[in-house]
Amino acid sequence: MNVTTNNDAKCTTALAGLKFVDDPEVGLNVVDLGLIYELDFQEDEKKIVCTMTLTSEFCPMGETITSDVTHALQNDFPEYSIEINLIFQPPWGYENISEEGHEFLGY
Repeated sequence: MNVTTNNDAKCTTALAGLKFVDDPEVGLNVVDLGLIYELDFQEDEKKIVCTMTLTSEFCPMGETITSDVTHALQNDFPEYSIEINLIFQPPWGYENISEEGHEFLGY
């Protein structure tokens, strides 16, 4: 799945940092798992809005994952505030997993 963004260079940096954030139940990072849908860099407000999902609305690790995403973005962009927009439409599915993720999971 491709991540929608309004700043390709900053998105590349953000995604590189987010590759260190794993879903603890799956063991795969949130980027290759396809949980990150959009990164919106609001320059006037110095804010990043990360629209993302979880593998399930009832994911027991959801709070941990969103907190880890926030911390990873804050590490790469300390001058920005971070807002997580957690959505479940469109729902996450296996088709969201990257080729690297499929290899990691043995598909």
